[in-house]
Amino acid sequence: MQSFIAGSRHPSVRGGLSARLGLLLLALVVASCGEETDAPLTPPPPEFTSTSPLDGQPDVPLNATLSVAFDMAMEPLGASTFTLKQGATLVPGTVATSADGTSSTFAPSSSLAASTVFTATITSSAKSTAGVSFAAARSWSFTTGVAADTSPPRIGETTPSADTTDMAINRKITATFSKAMDPLSLTSGSFTVRQGDTQVSGRVTYGPGTTATFTPESALASNTLFTASLGSGIKDLNGNLLAEPFAWSFQTGATAAKGPMPVSLGTAGNFAILAKSGVSSVPASRVTGDMGVSPAAASYFTGFSLVADATNVFALSSQLVGKAYAANSAVPTPSILTTAVSNMEGAYNNAAGRPTPDFLNLGSGNIGGKTLVPGLYKWTSTVTLPADVTLSGGPNDVWIFQTTGDLTMSASKRVTLTGGALAKNVFWQVAGRTTVGTGAHFAGVLLCKTDVTLQTGATMNGRILSQTNVALQQATVTQPAR
Repeated sequence: MQSFIAGSRHPSVRGGLSARLGLLLLALVVASCGEETDAPLTPPPPEFTSTSPLDGQPDVPLNATLSVAFDMAMEPLGASTFTLKQGATLVPGTVATSADGTSSTFAPSSSLAASTVFTATITSSAKSTAGVSFAAARSWSFTTGVAADTSPPRIGETTPSADTTDMAINRKITATFSKAMDPLSLTSGSFTVRQGDTQVSGRVTYGPGTTATFTPESALASNTLFTASLGSGIKDLNGNLLAEPFAWSFQTGATAAKGPMPVSLGTAGNFAILAKSGVSSVPASRVTGDMGVSPAAASYFTGFSLVADATNVFALSSQLVGKAYAANSAVPTPSILTTAVSNMEGAYNNAAGRPTPDFLNLGSGNIGGKTLVPGLYKWTSTVTLPADVTLSGGPNDVWIFQTTGDLTMSASKRVTLTGGALAKNVFWQVAGRTTVGTGAHFAGVLLCKTDVTLQTGATMNGRILSQTNVALQQATVTQPAR
């Protein structure tokens, strides 16, 4: 098998960056020799990374505050740059921007009208801190429900989990919430990490999804006990505070993790399979973990012979060791799925947007027979696995695979994890289709823009998060531990 050593680089890796730097230096030299023909380099315009509510979201609570996250720091937004309208009528409200400029909120002055369509807009005069405006105004719409939301947010997943004894010293600390949070309430004062009585210096950010992240300024001390805390001042976008402060403790190990930071799945990580359009089974498939479809209805689970529970909150199947949830299930399932799908989309975008790959176009897309070390891998083509692939690394190491094409695994081939590597730390971001061949075994988290097919007898240790359909043909999917 062909092996790739940690820290090595494919010859074309970082070539794009080097080329851009070279062109920039050349441009500066040429400009200095010209006759006042030099033109300043223009930074790119800002873009959204997420909004709450989502575009097209139904049943938005009447007490909702709007939020938008940007891909760069913005000048503070105001009433002229962040607006909300009901038809042609402006809705009065208060606009605020986070200290780092990457998030803004719009809080209506009073409850929104029920069962009504509203349109939010960031105008073209909104500027980044580099002074660059949006290329054009950006708008999104949503429809209110009939009631306010008064339920407090809950803490779902934390990374590391409570009582972890070997956290890598170079990793971040995260907490995932059950609903969209007010990003302005998540600060270095409300999300803290302490070593005994000493507060660790760090930066707090919110997103993607519903995840808050604490990034230490430097590596944490090894073999040391730390406590992370979330204060009671943290609130969701409907103004509901945490029911009570939340804290958990963990201990670092002695080593640093290899590879990039893991992709936060948010509440999408609660599912073994999550899809927007449907999940089908050629019986008998076997899924260990929960399944969800949204905005599709329960009828788009096909081949599972689902039986709804008495409350219609979920359904059961003899092929499922878990529960099946759909957009038309009884409350609170619809809102839970809306958040999970948003988190799935955020996770996909986060994985796809990771810059500076360690390996670029490795094997021209053919990775069969290779042993891959932790790192960020990128292909501008389809990726194929015509032979077995081994991922070699430790339990804290991370692999992210980015492809702009399809991912195709041949029949009876295997993805094998060695050295303690865990499926939860392997992320496959696929812009095209994913096909796992007959009798093949796959491992990791699939973040797929389109459809995923596991052919007859295929098995998978991981999660399938698809923005269209998932098809299981007498296949087995087992959700890994988080």
